[in-house]
Amino acid sequence: MPVEVWYIVVLLITISITFLVCKRPIYECMFYGYVLMLILTGEYRNFWVYIEKTSKDTLFYAIIAFLALAKILEATHAIDSVVNVILSILGRFKGGAAYTAVIGSTFMGALSGSGAGNVAATGVFTIPAMIRSGVPAFLAANIESACSTMGNMIPPAGVILTALACYNEFSGTEMSQSRFWFVCWGVALWFILQRILTAYLFCRYYKVQPMEQKDIPELGNALRAGWKNLLLPLIVLLPFLVDYFFKATFLTARLGAGAGKLSGSLLIFTPGLGAAYALLVNRKEYKKSELPDAMQKFVNGIVPIGATVFFAYCIGNLFSATEVGAVFGEFIKRLHLSAAAIAFIIPLITAILGMILPGSAQIRIFGSTIISVFAAAGGNPLLAAVMLPAITGAMEGMTPPLALCMYTAMGIAGSKMKETLLNCLIWVGLHYLLSVVCLLGILPIMGI
Repeated sequence: MPVEVWYIVVLLITISITFLVCKRPIYECMFYGYVLMLILTGEYRNFWVYIEKTSKDTLFYAIIAFLALAKILEATHAIDSVVNVILSILGRFKGGAAYTAVIGSTFMGALSGSGAGNVAATGVFTIPAMIRSGVPAFLAANIESACSTMGNMIPPAGVILTALACYNEFSGTEMSQSRFWFVCWGVALWFILQRILTAYLFCRYYKVQPMEQKDIPELGNALRAGWKNLLLPLIVLLPFLVDYFFKATFLTARLGAGAGKLSGSLLIFTPGLGAAYALLVNRKEYKKSELPDAMQKFVNGIVPIGATVFFAYCIGNLFSATEVGAVFGEFIKRLHLSAAAIAFIIPLITAILGMILPGSAQIRIFGSTIISVFAAAGGNPLLAAVMLPAITGAMEGMTPPLALCMYTAMGIAGSKMKETLLNCLIWVGLHYLLSVVCLLGILPIMGI
């Protein structure tokens, strides 16, 4: 077995021990892993080289920008009015509160790209509504958790940006961000459908009733209060749609080489565009004096996430430079596994990794290798790349002990650990099975 494979084994053991046994924060564990890998690979003299390379990566800053947008949406109560509109439409149906959780979390996911933040923003409304309509607390927690994890696989999620970087690294070319996002939406649609169907079956099993009339917002009032916020996904996604559909014709004809520069800058200015719109249309719903405090709390919360992603990028850059990932990929290829076998194995491995590693860290460290292995077995490398967020970022939020989405939802629902965990395993299993089906190419995916 190549020594590079042992590097990866040692890295995982180090992170596991420091996180699970020593109870250190995950960002600290990633730093220890980075230092250890520098020593083992003999690259310790380049400690600052990989840090400097990571600090210049625009995708890293784009991830932070979208997380900031999520905090502004929370501070301006933009999502509250959207959830009310959805409740006013679906609340009168059996299990309507559960479907609101699916749609509301999808809406929020299309803006923030944050799983746990998604739970915090929508769960405070949907979980109590589900419980009042007869959904058991443990199921309400898991419906919201499973739906909110899709925030990690619906553009503009940070893990999607990382997956794009891995695909570009594998292909040696620069794929359009807009095209990659378009295909990611093609994947996400199947998972949204799966969440709706699963929620429906659970609601039938537990004989969930419609919400009480007094708890259902009046549609006219909800629309008057929230119609402007319903435009938020359009505000954020419209530049990417224009770039995807009109870059080759309209934009290139008028901007020339500038069309490429526009494509490259979309990730930087769209979070600011969404934030400015949310602040403008919700200016009567919040006090300006509250925003500095809200952003201060955001900084305190984002530093650990940012540090985790940062050191994961450092490890990824180190492994790229020392070809650890490439050697590991060649080792897997020599096993001569079929694309079908890899479709079953890879999501299982990432589910296990998700117990200790955030999705962004998994993709940055192993993403290029996974794409390479899948392609070598005869699979579509683009399909492997767009599936990375689903099998890492989305799965990470549901798989204990790192399951931040599940824990956040449990806190809101007040559910017990054992019954919540047992129900969670069903959602994880269904997510795994759908991931395998997608990787097998059985389902048509928009853009591929």
